[in-house]
Amino acid sequence: MRTEAIELVRRYYAAFNAGDMQRFLALLTDDVIHDINQGGREIGKPAFETFMQRMNRHYREQLVDLTILANDEGTRAAAEFTVLGTYLSTDQGLPEARGQTYRLPAGAFFDIRDGRVARISNFYNLQDWLRQVGA
Repeated sequence: MRTEAIELVRRYYAAFNAGDMQRFLALLTDDVIHDINQGGREIGKPAFETFMQRMNRHYREQLVDLTILANDEGTRAAAEFTVLGTYLSTDQGLPEARGQTYRLPAGAFFDIRDGRVARISNFYNLQDWLRQVGA
């Protein structure tokens, strides 16, 4: 079960890096919980899809140096990675975008149910990102 959980998270990030939102969203449960870094909690695949549409409009990101861990039961996983990004257009409430690039250590925690991601909680240092984009 641990191996299946690790492979699910690996496929999740491979779809993200490929920009394949259809494949990416297919890996989620319909009632997925999304804990946004330093933000709120959204529930459901439609909310997650809307979030990703906004993210893809404002940011171009690739995740590298990926390390994935999972429990023996395959119900929980964690990932650590580096975000290589470009700030494409100004996101509401954030500094003006001018094509700034950034490199940001980040992590995520997952709940897994029936072979799909049931919760994703993302974490990164927002102050570090703000410094890198020149806020």
